Parts: sequence; structure tokens; C-alpha cells
Amino acid sequence: MPKSKTKRSARETDNVYFLKILLYFVIGTIWIKYNGYVVLPIGMLMGLLFVHSDHFAIDRKIEYALLIISALLGLAGYGLFIVLPAIKF
Repeated sequence: MPKSKTKRSARETDNVYFLKILLYFVIGTIWIKYNGYVVLPIGMLMGLLFVHSDHFAIDRKIEYALLIISALLGLAGYGLFIVLPAIKF
């Protein structure tokens, strides 16, 4: 009898999935402030790159929604800010 090949799907454990969600949430709150104004959601852009390159992605819609919500919370003032100093000429 020929042996049938069984395919094993790569599955994440709950701890890895929770850590990934927490990482996306923290990264999504990072914004760049320039001259006192919130300018660019750099964390959301980095998060989109991570989501796009993740090979264990079960459902990317959840990760995209989490990045959008965390970016909005960062914009509301609850995030991490990278402050760039104003350039004086």
C-alpha cells in the first residue's frame, strides 16, 4: 500500500497570536510629530509592511482593523510620538 502524504498546516498557538496582536497595536500607535503637529502615522505604515510579509497570517482583515484602530487612538493622543525638531532658517 502506498503511504498517503499528510499535509500539516502551520498553525499559531494562542500565545503567539496574542503577542502578534499586541505588537500590531503598539506599533500602530506610533506617529511622527513635526513642529508640534501630528504629521505621519509611521507605525501604521510599518505595521502594514509586517502584515503583508507575515506568512502565518490567518485573517489579515483583523490585523488591518487593529492597525487602523490603534492609529486612530494614537492620533487622539494615546500613542507614541517621535518628535522631530523644527528647522529654523
